[in-house]
Parts: sequence; structure tokens; C-alpha cells
Amino acid sequence: MGEYKQALDYYQQALTIARQIDDKFGEGRILDNIGQVYDHLGEYQKALDYYQQALTISRQIEDKFGEGTTLHNIGKIYDNLGEYQKALDYYQQALIIAQQIDDKAGEGTTINNIGLVYRRLGQYQKALDYYQQALTVARQVEDKELEGTTINNIGLIYNSLGQYQRALDNYQQAVIIAQQILDKRLEGIILSNIGVAYDNQEEYQKALDNYQQALTIAQQIGDKEGEETTLGNIGEVYRRRGEYQKALDYWNQAFNIAKQIGDQEGEGTYLNNIGVVYNNLKKYQKALDYYQQALPIRKQIRDNTGEGGTLNNIGVNYIDQGNYSEAEKPLYAAIKIWESLRATLNDEQKISIFQQQATTYRWLQKALIAQNKIEQALEISERGRARAIIDLITSKSTRSNEFLNTIPSIAQIKKIAQQQKATLVEYFLAKDAKLYIWVVKPTGEIAFKQVDLKSLKTPLKNLVETSRQSIGVIKQRGAEIENPPLPSAETQKKHLQQLHELLITPIAKHLPKNSGDRVIFIPHESLFLVPFPALKDANNKYLIEKHTILTAPAIQVLDYTRKNTETLNIASLQPGDTLLVGNPIMPITGIPPVQQRPLPGTEKEANKIAPILNTQPLIGKQATKSAVLQKISTAKIIHLATHGLLYGFGERIPGAIALAPDTPGVNEGLLKTTEIINLNLKADLVVLSACDTGGGEITGDGVVGLSRSLLTAGAESVIVSLWAVDDSSTSDLMVEFYRQLQQNPDKAKALRQAMLSTMKKYPHPIHWAAFTLIGNAE
Repeated sequence: MGEYKQALDYYQQALTIARQIDDKFGEGRILDNIGQVYDHLGEYQKALDYYQQALTISRQIEDKFGEGTTLHNIGKIYDNLGEYQKALDYYQQALIIAQQIDDKAGEGTTINNIGLVYRRLGQYQKALDYYQQALTVARQVEDKELEGTTINNIGLIYNSLGQYQRALDNYQQAVIIAQQILDKRLEGIILSNIGVAYDNQEEYQKALDNYQQALTIAQQIGDKEGEETTLGNIGEVYRRRGEYQKALDYWNQAFNIAKQIGDQEGEGTYLNNIGVVYNNLKKYQKALDYYQQALPIRKQIRDNTGEGGTLNNIGVNYIDQGNYSEAEKPLYAAIKIWESLRATLNDEQKISIFQQQATTYRWLQKALIAQNKIEQALEISERGRARAIIDLITSKSTRSNEFLNTIPSIAQIKKIAQQQKATLVEYFLAKDAKLYIWVVKPTGEIAFKQVDLKSLKTPLKNLVETSRQSIGVIKQRGAEIENPPLPSAETQKKHLQQLHELLITPIAKHLPKNSGDRVIFIPHESLFLVPFPALKDANNKYLIEKHTILTAPAIQVLDYTRKNTETLNIASLQPGDTLLVGNPIMPITGIPPVQQRPLPGTEKEANKIAPILNTQPLIGKQATKSAVLQKISTAKIIHLATHGLLYGFGERIPGAIALAPDTPGVNEGLLKTTEIINLNLKADLVVLSACDTGGGEITGDGVVGLSRSLLTAGAESVIVSLWAVDDSSTSDLMVEFYRQLQQNPDKAKALRQAMLSTMKKYPHPIHWAAFTLIGNAE
């Protein structure tokens, strides 16, 4: 700490002289150096003030190197503050300058730090891409320090992904480089990271061995920051082993060093961690004392992520004491911080970072439910799901809505149930093996059930998977398997009834008695994969026989996607109102490149549907990506009978629709989720008559895949499949769906009747239960 104060004194003297002699170049560099000192001290606002002054001068005198350096340093500040989009903006500006002036060292370092931001956001593939670029630059200019640092960072990514051997392989390469260039500080950092990898694998002795080597190096070279970090890591090993006194000893040592060197961020971290240990020891008051010391430090230095974490921990502390009402305030405050941090991020970043923040929403729901605050808990359940998609939809919305961009309220939820003329069923999988189920009736009445899952011999996620397996899965649409090898009827019945017992039986009396009345399921996590129509009650009746079923990622999404007040009338459709695609000439995809198999059944399907919709289908070579894009934005009904692909074409957000390529090439002809999301659709209905089109990555934002992209692009409702579907039965189901829609404009009722009709010809649920309607029925 004393060294930093002394440095500031010298810099201030130098700054005075530079200004007296009007040395603008020197003044800018000194201001930047002062900013760096305040950065080290964790006084981020002061650091920013000095960096802004330095930046102004650099731009005045056209000192490009100085400008790039300061932009880079400002990026680091915003990274530390958890304001990741701002960090990326400044790093990108710094990168452009480094490339303009051919500053390879600056370019490599900045690219590396951009990778670091994406790692913090949980966007690991993007982080790896940037690290690979940084590695290329480092090797071009033979910057061994940057090379070693970058390889170490790549190891961190694999560690985060749980690919520990790959992480260790990279760390070992980085250690060799550090030893070659005699960079003891870097060697210590890497050894510490090797310790973290072993810690994550619960190989605690190996972790401690590497930490001890890192600690010895840090102490030998007087690297106080390295010593502090390693002591902190050793404390975490002992905490995980349940050796709490040893954890406290090491964290107290780390805290003392942090205080000594003026590392306020470290002070806040160790005080918070010591609080966690006392919480584990059930010494709740002592834990609170430490949390209360950590909180003002984290607040003062604008460590937003740290502040949110400590507030979350205070809430958990009160819950552990059974003091649920006291837990509410800190948990609401933590959520407010998480939501403010997400506000500046893009869609992909919001999805990734929410995974790290979701635990607070879980704890708050537990606290509210323990107090029988059922309605408030439902508000938090809604507030903690599908926020990124809601932000996207509202940003593109042109209609006036009193609820747009508001935190979900019970009044809004009840109004949506009334507008949808539907019973809403929202699920939430809590941390303590509990399943929360809310039922919201069109009358506004709300019922709540809590299901204890502890008696299950397997996690609910596994039960969902075995239930799907019991139905049987056809690998690809068009397999033309007359007698697919299916599990026994008894196995299927057992699993589907078990799921019904957990998900439906507890709320059955609250569901409508009239089979034509709608029920909209809002799943959570693995429940997005549940084949709701195929669930069986004790009397061996399928759920679709008793109810008209829809799904949605969140209740609010139903309101935001409701655009048209006019009822969809099939009879009044003009030729240009429909986009109908069947069996395109298939694109070449994958490694090694392979052409997707043709789907002759989809051609028959499209030809049968065409006269119902008063349109001409795009078949074979006509169904090019460009032809589809030309019609897609004006169509009221979009029906795409082709392959749906989930992975294997290099996109972070999964999902693509196979269309005929306009030009030959691998992955040409794919309409990807990332392209769909930017379309402006007018469609009342989009039907993806293809395999696994309801699949994707299950996140706090629901299923991130094709259905999400289509809803975001403007579709009112989407029909997608939950597994690979058979060609002939799917064709029959789809033709019957449109026939029903001719008679009744209710899409949910039409799909139900199509399922019931298909069931008569193909009794097995593999043939009729795959499709789900997401969004609005009318």
C-alpha cells in the first residue's frame, strides 16, 4: 500500500512539471500511469477519471500509441466492474488502433483480454476464438510471455468446460514456456491454475501440491498478488474438504496480504469467503458479520458482481436460519444488480451470464414460498426466465402495450390467462429436490402445489429422458421404418404414468374439465423435453385426450407475441400469404461433408397441403434459401417440411433449417437461427415439419434454438418437434392439422384433433406426440 502512495506522490510531482513546461505527451502518459495505480488500488472511479484525462490529451496530440494504451486500460476497468459490453467496446477501439499502427504486442494483449471478457460471460467458444488469434500474433512476433499467458488462458477455458485433461495439457505447455523465459511470476500463476484443475476434479492432494509450488515461487520473488491468490486457492481446497479451520487460516492470511498491498477487491472476496465458511459451520451471526464487512468494500469499488454475490449469500444465511422474511431484501437487491448488469449486454451474452445468476432467483422463490407468498414467488419465477427473449421481442415491437419492458406482475399474469382463454401451468425445479407448480385460471384464480422429488430413485431429468426413450426415437425423418424397434408397451406405460403422477396429478383438479379448453404449460429446464400430449393417467388415457395443449417459454412471451387481433382464416388466404416448402435439394453439411438425405414424404406432404392453403409449394431445386427469404417476411403461414439441424455448422446458438443451396458449398442453403432472429416476420403460424426442431440448448431463457429465434423474429406461434419424426405419419398429421384449421381457426384445437386422428391410424405416440404448439392459439 505504501509503495502505491509513494508512486502517486512521484507521479503528481511529475505531472506538475509536465504541465508547467507544456509537455502534453508526458502529461498524457503520467495521467495514464496514475490511472493504473488507482486501478491496482481498486479505486476504479478515480482510475477512470485519470484515464479519461489521458485519453483527451492523446487524441489532441494524435498520440495513437498512448490513445490505444489508455483505451485498453479503460476496458480493463469495465471488465473488473462487470460492465462487460463497455469493456468490449473499449477493447475493440484499442484493437483497431493497435492494428493501424502495427503494434503487434498491443494487438495480441488486447485480443487476449477480449477473450477474457467472453470467458467471464460464459461464451467459451468465442473466448477460444480470440485466444487462438492472440496465440497466432504472439508466435508471429515471438512474444513468449504473451504466448505462455494465452496458452494458460486456453487452459482456463477447458477447465471451465470441465475438460480437465485438455486444461492440464495447455497448462503444462504454458509452464514450459514460463520456465524457458525465466518468468517466475507467470510460472506461479500457471501452477496455481493447475491446482484449480485438480481441485475441480476433487484430487485435493494434487491441487495442494501445485498450490504449494506456486506459493513458494510467489514468496521467493516477492510477488504479493500471486501469494495472495494462491493462499486464497488453498483456502478453497480446505473449504471443499470440510476442513473449515484450515480454510479460515489461509483466507485470513490472504486477506492480510490484500489489505497490505491495497487490494480492495481481494479484501472483499476473502471477507465474503470467510462468511461462507462460518455459514457452513452454522455460525450464522459470525457469517453475517463478515458479509456485512465485505458488502461496503465491494460497493465502494463498484465490484457489482461481488456485491450481488454477497447480497445473495446474506439472503441464503437468513434462509438457513429459517428467517425467510429477512432473506427477501438482500435477494431482491442482488436480483436488481444482476438485471442492471444484463441490461447492457447483447442477446447471446444475456443467455450465458444468466446461468451464473439464476441461483438468486431460486433462493428468493424458496424464501417466498416458505412464507406462503405464492403470488410473489410466481412473479419471481417469471422474472427469472426467458428475459433475453422478452427483451428482444419488446425491442422489435411496434405495438403499444402497457406491460412492455416491465417486471412481470400478478396483474399482468392474470390478464394474460384471461386474454389467452387458457389455464396456465408454470413449473419450477427448485434446488432442494422440490418441484413448484402454479396454476393460473382464466378467471384469475391461482393455485399452487409443491411436489417433493426426494423419493425419486433418479433425478427428474433422467426420468424425462427414460420416458422419451420408452416412446422410442426414430433417428431421422424419412427413415421409412415400418416396424421400428420400440420398447415394450408396459415399459412405456410405466414411465409415462410416472411423469403424469409428478407433473399432472397434483394439479389435475385445477385443470379444465372441457377437453376443448386450453392448457398452456410453461416448463423449466429438462421439462422442456417432456412429451406432454403422451403423458398417461391411471386410467391409461393420454393427456391430449383430455386437454388442448400448448407450451411457452414464459407467461409473458404469450403477451409479447400476440400481435394480430384478426382470426386466422384459411379460406381467405391469397397465394402470396403462404410459404410452403417440401423436400428441397438438400445441402451438404458437416465434417467430413455429407449431403443431407432427401425426404420424399415431405414433398407429398407439401403437395397435399398446397390446395388447402391456396398456394404453390416450393419443391426440390425451387426451395432455395434465397427463394424462401424472398417470401418469408410477408407470409401469414410458413410451413417448412425439411430437415431441421441442431449442431455441426459452427454457430454458437444451435439450429438451422435445411434448404436448397443457391450456390454449391458446405453449409450453403442453411437458414440458421442467427439469421432467423434478425428477420421481421408477419406470420400467424410457423410450422417446422422436421426432426428435433424444438430442440436446442436448454438455458434460463428456455430452449435456445429454432423456436426461440422464430418467436423473436415476430411469429405469433410455432409448431416444432421434440424428436426425430417418421415421414408418413408426420405427413398425415400435418395434412389433417390444416384440414382441422379450415374448420376451426384455433391452432391448438386443430393440432389436438390432428393428433387424435393420427392416433387412430398410428396408435404409438412416437408417430403423433412429437409436435408442440408454442405461443398463441388464435
